[in-house]
Amino acid sequence: MKIAVTGKGGVGKTTVSAFIIDALRRKGRRVLAIDSDPSPHLARVLGFEEADEIVPIAEMTDLLQERTQRDGPFYNINPKVDDLPSRFMREKDGVRLMVLGAVEKGGGGCACAENAVLRNLLNLLILSPDEDIVLDMEAGVEHLGRGTIMGVDHLLMVVQPYRGSIETARKIQRLAADIGISQPLAVANGVADEEDIEFIKSELGVEPVVVFPADRQVARAERSSSPVYASSDEMKQVADALVERLEQLGKE
Repeated sequence: MKIAVTGKGGVGKTTVSAFIIDALRRKGRRVLAIDSDPSPHLARVLGFEEADEIVPIAEMTDLLQERTQRDGPFYNINPKVDDLPSRFMREKDGVRLMVLGAVEKGGGGCACAENAVLRNLLNLLILSPDEDIVLDMEAGVEHLGRGTIMGVDHLLMVVQPYRGSIETARKIQRLAADIGISQPLAVANGVADEEDIEFIKSELGVEPVVVFPADRQVARAERSSSPVYASSDEMKQVADALVERLEQLGKE
């Protein structure tokens, strides 16, 4: 099962991803976690040691230059990446982690060459047939515009009960339809009460597949660099229900 998690910056994509990863791990599944956010911190919320010392592939300028063989405007459009997972993959408690990061622009201009490396590497990882994959995407909708998640089984939009989050989710719905991805699933996060749920439903036009409550324990765990998934049994139960729902949808 290949799951991509997206949404507006700050809605809790990485936290939701961590709980999904833990739910899959507790079911005895092999899990590959991929962090492709420009400001990656999935390693920290999963409790990886020395998480802040992990350098994203997107920041390895010498490596990117070597693989793209960039010479002015010219570069290798199909750079070699198949050796990179074995070199840079981390593992903890049965979860493998690859921190890609993202290149937004290079030298004030196009980052096409650098993104060719990341795109090839992401495609290689997503095609892995032996494990479940949870992909923590960059914020917003740019990744959808590039069509880089065509190979996923489920696209989850993390939504919080405020208008900025809803507006980004609407854009995700439209762009997903444009590139042929089935209707994204809304995952409500940071919900305090029924009023919050009703706001999301009425504004987005769909009912959230699950609702993660607002939980101060999760914020405290994140601040202390502890695994967030160990901080809340209620959030664990929601993540378990989400995984079961995705498994059901995969059988339909």
